[in-house]
Amino acid sequence: MTHPVLQPEAVIGGAFTRVEGPQKVTGEARYTSDRCLPGMLYAVPVCATIGRGRLRALDATQASRMPGVRRIYTRANIGTFHRLPEDGPQIDERRPPFEDDVIRYYGQYVAVVAADTLEQATAAAAAVRADYEAQPPDVEETLSPDGEQAVDTRRGDAAAAFAAADIKIDHTYTTPAETHNPIELHATVAVYDGQDFTLYETTQAIGNQRAAMAQMLGVPAEQVRVVTEHLGSGFGGKLWTWGHSLLAAAASRDLRRPVKLVLSRRMMFHTVGHRGSTQQRVRLSATPEGRLTSLQHDYLFQVAQEEYHKENCGEASGFLYSTPNLRVAYASSRRHVGPTTSMRGPGAVPGLFAIESAMDELAIELGVDPVELRLRNEPEMDEADEIPFSSRHLRECLVQGAERFGWARRTPQAGSMRRSGDILGWGMAACSWMAKRLAAQASLELRADGRARVASATQDIGTGTYTVIAQMAAAATGLPLARIDVALGDTRLPPGPLSGGSMATGSLVPAVLAAGRDAIRQLLACAARCGLPAFAGQPAEALRFTGGRIHRADLPASAGVPYEAVLQAAGLVHVTGHGQAAASDADERAKQHSLHSFGAHFVEVAWQPAMARLRVERVVTVIDAGKIINPRTGRNQIEGAIVMGLGMALLEETLYDARSGAPVNSNLADYMMATHADAPDIDVHFLDYPDPVLNELGARGIGEIGLAGIAAAITSAVHHATGVRIRELPIKLEKLM
Repeated sequence: MTHPVLQPEAVIGGAFTRVEGPQKVTGEARYTSDRCLPGMLYAVPVCATIGRGRLRALDATQASRMPGVRRIYTRANIGTFHRLPEDGPQIDERRPPFEDDVIRYYGQYVAVVAADTLEQATAAAAAVRADYEAQPPDVEETLSPDGEQAVDTRRGDAAAAFAAADIKIDHTYTTPAETHNPIELHATVAVYDGQDFTLYETTQAIGNQRAAMAQMLGVPAEQVRVVTEHLGSGFGGKLWTWGHSLLAAAASRDLRRPVKLVLSRRMMFHTVGHRGSTQQRVRLSATPEGRLTSLQHDYLFQVAQEEYHKENCGEASGFLYSTPNLRVAYASSRRHVGPTTSMRGPGAVPGLFAIESAMDELAIELGVDPVELRLRNEPEMDEADEIPFSSRHLRECLVQGAERFGWARRTPQAGSMRRSGDILGWGMAACSWMAKRLAAQASLELRADGRARVASATQDIGTGTYTVIAQMAAAATGLPLARIDVALGDTRLPPGPLSGGSMATGSLVPAVLAAGRDAIRQLLACAARCGLPAFAGQPAEALRFTGGRIHRADLPASAGVPYEAVLQAAGLVHVTGHGQAAASDADERAKQHSLHSFGAHFVEVAWQPAMARLRVERVVTVIDAGKIINPRTGRNQIEGAIVMGLGMALLEETLYDARSGAPVNSNLADYMMATHADAPDIDVHFLDYPDPVLNELGARGIGEIGLAGIAAAITSAVHHATGVRIRELPIKLEKLM
């Protein structure tokens, strides 16, 4: 059967406004903490006030007598939580809450109060008295390896090539601990009906959340339903299951009442992950002509005492540039801090700060333009895995970015460019992020009311997933976007991908298109047998579906019948198509290619030394991410990532009290982040090279790549303005003076 032709110029690639926009601006969109259910109780955790030691005793006598308190849960009465197997659902804190009396980090849960109101639960939690056997925590900022290094990738003899080179650099770059601060706090509303759990969650992975919660609660997965209709962003911090979800579910199971648990902003700094600090030594050597002869990247990353999360700083080091000799190695450094987790662009973002900063320093050492140095070291293939790139247009990103920015007017001497009294600095950096497809399923209903409904148990974390899935369904069916309904965020729907690693959109493309084809196949079969005169004697293979109308292949669509009339004639409310796609890891063609997106950032800063004022004035970014399904939402993603990169470069760091292990700036007054007032003029341009290896539309993800490399571009611009090289983030004004 001939399938409907996709209409990329009409739907795929259209800059449509968000289909869920009206819900959000009217307040109709429901977030987890918006849920208010009959008989609902409120839970508030009690958090440890030491960073290392042992809990000797808890006294909840006074707290339990306070008004509205229903129960105070401790290790003695919470019930059993199970650990997950190593090959089970993903999680970053494998130790369930209350498992033992050892305190491993400040803020660790030691009890939880359930009460009639939030105020009553908060007051009672503050009245619980804990007796600790405290020890000094280790929250030292300077990292040291826990053991021997492990090697990520190597080729040739990097050490020998470096030792023999005349032109080389050897520097260490550091990034601090950064804490997720999405507008929406982590929350769970748990409902237990005597057999089944319904969990309204703030999660980027409802399928993983369901599997993890079922195993840790000790119930079959079919007895757990997870719902996340909307998410107020997550940036990786909401990917995996955290302890507060278990506490809420256990309290609901015990009390047989709905229980809402919303973390405070301060708790967000303790118990739901952060990007750990990194310390990276980069050694580069090159010929006088600017060809790399070696690259060595040795990195350390902070982890918690018991948990291990690799901050994969070497993610891009092996393939970004061509060099015959390379070694990338790593080790962890344990501290008494909460578990580390993914933060937007995990690994590659701090890693590219180091690599791209080093490339800028090498360009200066060589007396070569930074753009030209990168062009001279463009590889022909992925030299780490010795396979071709599925699609790589970094060279064009560099050239177009330079043209759009006006890079040719740059004078290389530090402090040589001025405008209206400001000293200008121009810097640039390349960026990269992986492309990957996860297993995904979707269904698509064509309904007798003339509408279509596409559904998948994935989630929209604020990136526009509702909209791009609607566009996919419109492209698959030929129906107008206004007639497409999208259902997400419920584990009762066909299993969908997590929203992390910039993988959700690319994973859903083949599943949604296959579901559309299946629905149309069934619809044409209905038309062939429904008895309508227009199709008398016509087999399904002789019929077509165009723009919502079914017609004979030898006649135009205008001569056909609206598809809803066919369903009505057949006595059907709808037909439902199903589609699924395997992960790229199971795809032989995908495994034979290096799948990545690429880009380039160009940055202008203005420095006013008299008043110590530094501002990022403008950013030009060119991104090669395959086919962009919606350039409006796509541009939003890159713009948001760039502003987040400003925060990384200029403002963000989590500071720990050496006495208690407490994050001392655990609030939005002291933890500085970039705001609208800090945002520069941003010009985002997408190349349009579909990547057919990843999916049939050629779309790759774009959530992370805009953050990768931007901090290095900013520090390079700062060096160009001030002559001061910043290798330790964030940039401190006193270092520029």
